[in-house]
Amino acid sequence: MLEPSNNNEYPAIPEKLYFTIGEVSELCGVKPHVLRYWEQEFTELSPVKRRGNRRYYQRHEVLMIRQIRALLYEQGYTIGGARAHLISDNAKDDVNKSKQLIHQMIAELEDILELLK
Repeated sequence: MLEPSNNNEYPAIPEKLYFTIGEVSELCGVKPHVLRYWEQEFTELSPVKRRGNRRYYQRHEVLMIRQIRALLYEQGYTIGGARAHLISDNAKDDVNKSKQLIHQMIAELEDILELLK
C-alpha cells in the first residue's frame, strides 16, 4: 500500500474499530469535504453510515485514504488514474491470494493422496 518512507509523515493510527470523519481528516491530512468527494469517486471507499448520516471509517479505509492521497498529491495521478491504479492493485492482490490458495489446496490433496496409498 504505502511506502514505509511515506508512512512516517502521518500520525500513527490508533487501535480502534471506527474513526469519525474528523479523526480521519487529521490522520490523513485531508479535509472532510475532500473525503466526502472521494467517497463518490472511489467505490472501494464506503464508510459505515449511522445515526444522522455520520460516517465511521474502518482502519483499512484510513490506509486506503492515505494511499489515495499519496497517489493524487505526491505522485501526480488524476482521479481516474488513481482509481485505475487502486483497481489494478486489488486485482493483483486477488490473483496472488488465489495462487496461494491453489498451492495450499494442491499440497493438501497430495498429502491426502499419500495417506490413501
